[in-house]
Amino acid sequence: MGDQELRGVMGMFGLSGDKAFQDAATLSGGEKTKLALAQLVVGGHNLLLLDEPTNNLDPMSRTAVGEAFSQWPGTIILVSHDPEFVRALQPDRVLMMPEGQLDHFDESMLELVELA
Repeated sequence: MGDQELRGVMGMFGLSGDKAFQDAATLSGGEKTKLALAQLVVGGHNLLLLDEPTNNLDPMSRTAVGEAFSQWPGTIILVSHDPEFVRALQPDRVLMMPEGQLDHFDESMLELVELA
């Protein structure tokens, strides 16, 4: 992946302009989260395991990350209490814990996401 494509991915995660060249150690907690998530997208993986990936993100960043992952072609296994993020990913299956039931996802399950 070339520099231009990498900067495009970083921009999708809200790391544009000077932030693209800033030393990672000097980034805020939320910016480090965005950088780590961007690295996952370009890493060539086919499976991502994400545990509360939007916790340190502001609302605009949550939206951007949701859009970026909704376009990602691989499988995402996700733990989240953020119903808008879950909705953005357009999941097709849900595993209900601790019941261990695998079911097809529908919008009514977003209420459970908020309650958890």
